[in-house]
Amino acid sequence: MRQPDGYTVNLIAEVVKPLVSAQNALNHESRIPAVQSFSLTVENEQATCHLGRSLAKALEPGSVVALVGPLGAGKTRFVQATAEGLGVPADVVTSPTFVLVNEYLEGRLPVYHFDTYRLPNADEFCDLGPDEYFFGSGVCLIEWADRVTPVLPRQRLEIAIEILDETSRQFTFTAYGATMQPVVERVAREMQTT
Repeated sequence: MRQPDGYTVNLIAEVVKPLVSAQNALNHESRIPAVQSFSLTVENEQATCHLGRSLAKALEPGSVVALVGPLGAGKTRFVQATAEGLGVPADVVTSPTFVLVNEYLEGRLPVYHFDTYRLPNADEFCDLGPDEYFFGSGVCLIEWADRVTPVLPRQRLEIAIEILDETSRQFTFTAYGATMQPVVERVAREMQTT
């Protein structure tokens, strides 16, 4: 799809076709079937930022977003865009690699940005007391979440980022639990229409 500001977001066909077919089948009903996951390719940093801001619109208090991807995939840039979409100035959002968690309280919802890269195991993450954040009134964005998966809440959104080339990335959104399915649906719908 061609975006207004000149970049392209390509939804992966295997995901879009079932969603569109299901929407067409239900066009007389008021609800859209649950989407548990979808993938899309973004071509540049601007598209990544658009995706992060789209996610921000869908997040509710208590949302936990687990980000997975290799070094240089754009996890921190995606977090900056998501936080910006929640009302946090993007230039104040930095990777909490050495402090483990940064708190941003000035937006629509509090943002708790974790980076578990330097933690040796999930037990050390538990020592930070993440449950207070997970089940609070803010949004948790966790970089390198695959290092602490066993202690993450069952209700969460996982976003896997794959590097395709120097500027392109594939994002795969997967809802774990019923509370995150509407978030995935809303982002998928918005990315189809913009």
